[in-house]
Amino acid sequence: MIPILQLDIAGNPSAWLNYRQAITLMASERVIANLGEEEFMFRGGHNRMSGLRSQVTVSSIVLTKERVMPNRLSKEYVPPFSNRGLFARDGHMCLYCGETFSPRNLTRDHIIPKSRGGNDSWLNSATSCCTCNHDKSNRTPEEWGHLLLAVPFVPNWSEFLYLKNTRRIVAEQQKFLQDRFPKGSLLL
Repeated sequence: MIPILQLDIAGNPSAWLNYRQAITLMASERVIANLGEEEFMFRGGHNRMSGLRSQVTVSSIVLTKERVMPNRLSKEYVPPFSNRGLFARDGHMCLYCGETFSPRNLTRDHIIPKSRGGNDSWLNSATSCCTCNHDKSNRTPEEWGHLLLAVPFVPNWSEFLYLKNTRRIVAEQQKFLQDRFPKGSLLL
């Protein structure tokens, strides 16, 4: 099922919803407007008195009465760091050899190895295939003689939401999020 993009009351993307969460927001009158053109109709049970079947239509983007999350809009915001997000950020490509792999054949490589003082963060991590990570071992890319093929970066909130669902979103959700990427974003 396609996830529903939830916007806060200021129109900022705030979360991905499943259809049950979206219907609950609709039923509790916390949705201000359906903004997406792509709509999904959900049918419920039959009303005992009228015999009519209930139905609700939810668009792919919903504007809700939720409050703005200022910490997520801050330039200092750092989204949760995970292998899934890292691999999506790097396009499932090993940043050393340039080959694309399935997630099970990828690893998180610390550019400055943790054993040498490197930290576990967006900026010190790169997607690597198992072979390159093994060959690099406990060295920096310079010591190993390979340069990174892309510059590691910390995604902002819109980029992070995009990375969480790159394979399951519809075009209008993708455009909405991409319009909020910083100028020069590596995800564009």
